[in-house]
Amino acid sequence: MELGMIGLGRMGANMAQRLHRGGVAVTGFDPGQEARARLAATGVATAATLEALVQALPAPRALWLMVPADVVDPVLEQLLPLLSPGDLVVDGGNSWYRESLRCAQRCG
Repeated sequence: MELGMIGLGRMGANMAQRLHRGGVAVTGFDPGQEARARLAATGVATAATLEALVQALPAPRALWLMVPADVVDPVLEQLLPLLSPGDLVVDGGNSWYRESLRCAQRCG
């Protein structure tokens, strides 16, 4: 299994590391270079842009968002045009469930 982790704060980075240690091929993305560098230092692959992250994963892609609720929409705005039918996006953050339902319809 290969997974793209978007958002490398405390939760996203820790999840990426645990998945990596468990044998999942993880590639992480965060707009902050320092967050990417901290994760890369643990042996997890990183991508400098969302475009590079999507290109690094084989189709169909699995992408896990671990970003604050107020950042989900801007991330999806950038991410959705890069995806193909069959790709999966998981909102693993703390969005209110009605917002998650709205985003799910958007990803349709």
